[in-house]
Amino acid sequence: MASKKRGGDGGKGWEFDSFDDGSLKIVGEVLIKKFGNFLDDYASQLRDIEDAIDVKMGDAWDFNLDPIRLQVEPVEQANLLELVKTDNKVLNKVLTVLAAICGEVRTLKSEAELKFYNPLLMYGDRDPASLEEGEAQIQLGRLLPTLQDLSCFVKRCYELVRNIMHQLASLHLPPIRGTGPRVMDVAGVHFQIVYEHLGTLLSVLLTLDEIIASNQVLKDHWTQYKRMMKSVHSQANRFGVEDSQLRPFEKLMQRLEGELMDGLILANCLEQPFDDGHILVSANPTLMEEFLINMKMIFAYLEVRIGESNEMEQRYQFLSLCLLFTLHFQVWRTTDKKFFAQIFAVYKKLPAIHLCANIVWFPNEFLLRAMPHLAKIADKKQLSTLSSSRMQWLTNAGQNLAKDAHTFYLQISQWTVRMENTLKRGNSLAEDLSNRAVVFITGLLFAYQLCHHVRTIMNLHVRLQKPMSKSAVLALCRMIELMKTIQFTFHRHSMYVAESITQIVQHYNFNLLTIIGAAKKRVTSDKRYSDRRLDVLAAVTLLQTMLNGPGTNDRLIVSHLAMSVMLQMKLLKDDEMGMLMDRLRKMEALVELQAFLSRSCDSSFMYWHRAIVPLYLNHIYENPEDSQRLHYMFAALRDCGLPLRHAVQEKEPDFLLREFEKWVEGLMESHIIRPLCTDIETDLRLHIHSKFGLQLDSRNPYRVGHKDLSSLLHVKPIRFFDSFFDICSHVTHYLDTTFYNLTTVALHDWKTYSEMRHLAEQKYNLRMAEPHLPSQTLEQGLDVLEIMRNIHVFVARYNYNLNNQIFVERSSPNKHLNTISIRHIANSIRTHGIGIMNTTVNFTYQFLRKKFFLFSQFLMDEQIKARLFKDIRYFKENRQQLDQEYPFDRAEKFNKGIRKLGLSADGHSYLDQFRLMITEIGNAMGYIRMIRSGGLHCCSNAIRFVPDLEDIVSFEEMVSADGLSEESKTSAKNLDLCVETLAKNFAEGTEYLKMLVDVFASSFRDQKNKHLKNFHIIVPPLTLNYVEYMMSAKEKMNRKNKAGAAFTDDGFAMGVAYILKLLDQYAGFDSLHWFQSVKAKYRREKTELRASRQRGRDDDKLQQTMSFTVKRLDLCEQEFDLLFYSLSSARIFFRADKTAAEESEEKDDKGDKSDKPADGTAAAPADGSSEAPPPPPGGPPEPPSGGGAPPPPPPPPPPPPPPPPPF
Repeated sequence: MASKKRGGDGGKGWEFDSFDDGSLKIVGEVLIKKFGNFLDDYASQLRDIEDAIDVKMGDAWDFNLDPIRLQVEPVEQANLLELVKTDNKVLNKVLTVLAAICGEVRTLKSEAELKFYNPLLMYGDRDPASLEEGEAQIQLGRLLPTLQDLSCFVKRCYELVRNIMHQLASLHLPPIRGTGPRVMDVAGVHFQIVYEHLGTLLSVLLTLDEIIASNQVLKDHWTQYKRMMKSVHSQANRFGVEDSQLRPFEKLMQRLEGELMDGLILANCLEQPFDDGHILVSANPTLMEEFLINMKMIFAYLEVRIGESNEMEQRYQFLSLCLLFTLHFQVWRTTDKKFFAQIFAVYKKLPAIHLCANIVWFPNEFLLRAMPHLAKIADKKQLSTLSSSRMQWLTNAGQNLAKDAHTFYLQISQWTVRMENTLKRGNSLAEDLSNRAVVFITGLLFAYQLCHHVRTIMNLHVRLQKPMSKSAVLALCRMIELMKTIQFTFHRHSMYVAESITQIVQHYNFNLLTIIGAAKKRVTSDKRYSDRRLDVLAAVTLLQTMLNGPGTNDRLIVSHLAMSVMLQMKLLKDDEMGMLMDRLRKMEALVELQAFLSRSCDSSFMYWHRAIVPLYLNHIYENPEDSQRLHYMFAALRDCGLPLRHAVQEKEPDFLLREFEKWVEGLMESHIIRPLCTDIETDLRLHIHSKFGLQLDSRNPYRVGHKDLSSLLHVKPIRFFDSFFDICSHVTHYLDTTFYNLTTVALHDWKTYSEMRHLAEQKYNLRMAEPHLPSQTLEQGLDVLEIMRNIHVFVARYNYNLNNQIFVERSSPNKHLNTISIRHIANSIRTHGIGIMNTTVNFTYQFLRKKFFLFSQFLMDEQIKARLFKDIRYFKENRQQLDQEYPFDRAEKFNKGIRKLGLSADGHSYLDQFRLMITEIGNAMGYIRMIRSGGLHCCSNAIRFVPDLEDIVSFEEMVSADGLSEESKTSAKNLDLCVETLAKNFAEGTEYLKMLVDVFASSFRDQKNKHLKNFHIIVPPLTLNYVEYMMSAKEKMNRKNKAGAAFTDDGFAMGVAYILKLLDQYAGFDSLHWFQSVKAKYRREKTELRASRQRGRDDDKLQQTMSFTVKRLDLCEQEFDLLFYSLSSARIFFRADKTAAEESEEKDDKGDKSDKPADGTAAAPADGSSEAPPPPPGGPPEPPSGGGAPPPPPPPPPPPPPPPPPF
């Protein structure tokens, strides 16, 4: 512990003696507990994050998303020399050599599959018509390095075949003098595995022959390349090539053609001389007999498994057996007729063998072609029925495809459930491991059954040129999906499978060691040792050594070789022998489980049968409930990427892969995504439109069927190479784009598309994006510039609503009516600047001048003027009798009398046209009112950022005080000016209505225009005409044909009020007491109707007629009331409380007060500085087209317009 000093010890320190009081342990336990709690909290947070992002991590692996794969094949660093160690040196050498040969065969086969098969298969896959001139030669030039490597590879295979034959001949020496001592006694020893690997190597050469023979494009390009080389040779100087360079290359071409292109790769191997000066193969009858014995042993093992449910790769071993039989004939020129007949008869169960891609091999044809003399031995009936039996087998298989697919589906579904349950521990360890081994191997056998069935049927259809029915195609696709289901199931449980395989192999090793231990005791129990017994004992010891380690390929090969030596003595009972072979085969299958799964579930052949994909996609779309199967089919299509990546003839290595990816994407787009988008959009439209009672096609699911499209939307993103197909995202994007575009085109349908968007979210669970489009109306509306340029059109096509201060379009060919409100005007002013307001008033002034000219002409017409004078005189003479009220009958008579003067083409009388003109004038004044309100609205939005309008800070003064630059001062001055202008316009505004009254009032009130004074007497007939028009327009609102319908038209009231103000006739019109007269008239008629109803109470028809009449009178009275209210409101805008004389006197008083101000400043204008001067006469100025600072004020008021000329 740390030393401590005591104050009384003169600075000397002392230390406690160290002792263990247990405190450190307690502290450590506390820290460990805290750390454990921290880990628990951290794990809990990780789980929350995992749930939030919807990514499930666990023991179940995802085939589509996993970036890594678990490799379970055992690996060790020891080589064969280290593995094969016994006291028997001769046996060590023999088994080491034979094991090395078998390992070399495996290596060469793997090299051929990865390096040579795919480049040759993919060569010429592009459409020949798409190749440019000379591109064929370029592609073959890119393939030449691969062909050179293939030539070296074939030579290596030849040497290895010859080496195997020499090794076997050295072991199986004939009992002839002069042949030298035997290496070891192999009598009764059958190295069957060596013969199997020899047949495998020959099958590689056969496959190369078949690939080249089936590729016609390769042969054509080879011919074109040779022609090109001939041209180059004849014109070497032109191409800058020397003859010394061409000759070696031409020799190389000739050698490659002879070795590879002529289809003699296998034939050259079989016909090569196997005898040399030291080893004679063809003259070795012992080897010949041993060769035949091993072939029969192999055939006995294959015959009972080919075409059965426990078949794995036995048909490929049968291919190797056929090649071994051919090699046996080529070397020794002898044939076992009985054995040949047995091999030949296999065609009944195995009509063809799929090699790779779309290449199939017929064993019978090959045997007859390689050994023509055997045709005499074979059964003539069998030879004649070969083709027909092959076709019959294909026909029967096609008829049973649907049934077989369903059977496989049930079996694999059951196996999948067993797979899930078996991985859960429950029984004893040994029983549990045995069950797992059975389940694993069962799944593997199912994969091979499906693989052989699908590949044989599909490729036979192509080879025999027999078309497939739609049901057959769909059944085959179903089987391909089941193949991928098995592969997915194994991958999903990769962790459990890897763990289980290790334990199962150890368990099997224990069983095998138990059996071999018993055999070893039997060997050692006999003390009479001989060379043969010593070899067997060494083999047993070596077998035990091999089983006491991981199950690598080398150990398995050595185990088979050692077992071949061990079995020359009958050391095992029959049951022990059966158990030994069963466990060993199962162990081989489990050790190479991933390799077997990869080969059996490989669907790369789909690239050559991709024509079935469109049919499959159509079926999926017609049956959306099967849409989850798309993942399995796309996993099968992904297998096509391996051969496509190995294409060497293209300039870009992944060219064919990208083309294939684009092709599949196009199919998905045309067969799934595009129809799905269209059908969902149609379904949403029909669902929405059905609410409006439209006559649609029957959607009864019991009649027209029901297709649940939502199943396709619930499919998880489908992986395809480096991209994903997200069907839901594609549909969502399509609907978002469609709804957005159609809403912008047809704004009146915004609500329909909004409902469709919500329905898509509810019915299909689509997360639609908010389009952020304005609903009901556009914020901008019609632009002020457009209205200003076409003011005459605007006032004729729109109706004005006084109370809401809004314009509504009268009629439209579209399904909506445009509206103009203060908000739209404010937005336009904000866009173009407030200077647009003065320009608009100028345009309106020009429009009013033209209208007032027509107004004057109408009132100056003799017939109109005569009628008006007559009505004025009548009212003056009978004022007392009429109780100061203009009679309703007089106005009605005037209205009807005008119609006698004639009608226009559209049925309007002169009074109707006069009313329309006044309405247009009123609409123009309403528009001016809206312009002023919009300007105030715009100014208020702009000025709201100024804190205090009463105390506005001067930025120019603050910038000057801080001594900033001149540019800053100028900017601050402009800012002050803008703020001051906004504050001034917001506080005062401009009385545009008063300006338009002042500019026309003097001319209207001039004595030269006395005929205008008669206007007030025509107002009652005008109001009566207006009421009749409004009642008719409102009745049309409820009709299907709404031409001429309207619910408001306050422009008439606005125009009457404006003209009465210009003529200073408010008092004259009020003296008519017109609206009181209307009230009295309707009151009288209602009283008379009530009395009539009392008298005719018993007459039902009369009562009904009376009710309609009362209703009609109420509507008329209501319309007059509305007109009265609108006219009264409109008069307020023009200061109806004062006459022209009173306004002039008030104006003079203000001018007198401002002539001599007290502070000596200049006098302000009489009408106030806030008011802009009236617009000038003449042509309309060009309005501004953009925002910015307001334009300069307009010129002074113009002189009044000249009086209209007489008729």
